[in-house]
Amino acid sequence: MTDSAAIAAGTGAGTAAGAVPGRGAGMGDGTRAVRAGLPEPVKHEPTLPGPVFAAHFHLPGDPTGPYTYGRDDNPTWTLLEQAIGELEAPGEGGAVDADVETLVFASGMAAISAVLFSQLRAGDAVVLPDDGYQALPLVREQLTAYGIEVRTAPTGGDAQLDVLDGAKLLWIETPSNPGLDVCDVRRLAEAAHARGALVAVDNTLATPLGQRPLELGADFSVASGTKMLTGHGDILLGYVACRDAELTAAVRRWRKIVGAIPGPMEAWLAHRSLATLQLRADRQNANALALAQALRGRDEVTGLRYPGLPEDPSYKIASQQMRRFGCVVSFTLPSRARGDRFLDALRLVDDATSFGGVRSTAERRGRWGGDAVAEGFIRLSAGSEDPDDLVADVLRALDESAG
Repeated sequence: MTDSAAIAAGTGAGTAAGAVPGRGAGMGDGTRAVRAGLPEPVKHEPTLPGPVFAAHFHLPGDPTGPYTYGRDDNPTWTLLEQAIGELEAPGEGGAVDADVETLVFASGMAAISAVLFSQLRAGDAVVLPDDGYQALPLVREQLTAYGIEVRTAPTGGDAQLDVLDGAKLLWIETPSNPGLDVCDVRRLAEAAHARGALVAVDNTLATPLGQRPLELGADFSVASGTKMLTGHGDILLGYVACRDAELTAAVRRWRKIVGAIPGPMEAWLAHRSLATLQLRADRQNANALALAQALRGRDEVTGLRYPGLPEDPSYKIASQQMRRFGCVVSFTLPSRARGDRFLDALRLVDDATSFGGVRSTAERRGRWGGDAVAEGFIRLSAGSEDPDDLVADVLRALDESAG
């Protein structure tokens, strides 16, 4: 039996038939990342089957089985969805918590939109962070146009609790992008559920190796796989993980309606990249901490944020619910001109948007005009370079930009 045939013999999309057992919660992060989503070994077949390029599948008789049409499911997605599920919700005795299903999307925004627009109707109320991802204001405009009440509050201090009464859905982003505030996911989830609200957590910055929202009580864990999850800056991808079959079915239906599906090549590249996630995450997190420690001694740097710094306002709650603090450091330089000179002086850090890649990036977020940040605000994503080289490059660029 070929790998594709073995996958297709499973119970449905999101569950790879014969998935290698024993990748449960007791395994280390590196082991789970390397083995995640791999099918049972078949003689003469590759460890990770290649991408399946198919718009349609042979389908004699009634349309039963997992693979019928390329907009609905694909064997390459199935393996990737299984792999992400194993990282988001590792089961005690098997490869993945049996109640969790993962759906992959063409981008992080496709995944975000799928949750919001599949769960909310005219007359509902939703709570969003007012300091979250830059595209959320666009989402707010669209929700409002559909007759959905949108309330906002900051991430820090669990301020969303204050506007939660009567809401249908609470959307959490922690750590927030780009400000790096952290909220208490478990506390917010318990409060939301007590009021009859669903909870979705944008887990992009933390990754499943840094934080598991479903274990903290969230109904949905949503992320952009474009960033640290895949880590090479060459894939657009998103996903939604959920424990409730009815909620998942609604998200799946939305994906079918809008067709926001990943290409098989992107899905395969993403799965391939997961094998190095733990290695990348540990190196990038260590580099981010080293940068934060170096920056806190600079007089021209204000508003330094990194959840892994003991003096950071978010450190206490972050250390309780996160296992890794992420690769992003944010800080403010005195002016727009100083920020631009700093970015121009960098040699090992690319001036680029996005974050989470193996090559360090930084940008002056004010250039986009959508974030409530100072003109000199810098979001820096630590890559996998040697820490001494990276720190030296940043400190040299600060010195050069001063004059």
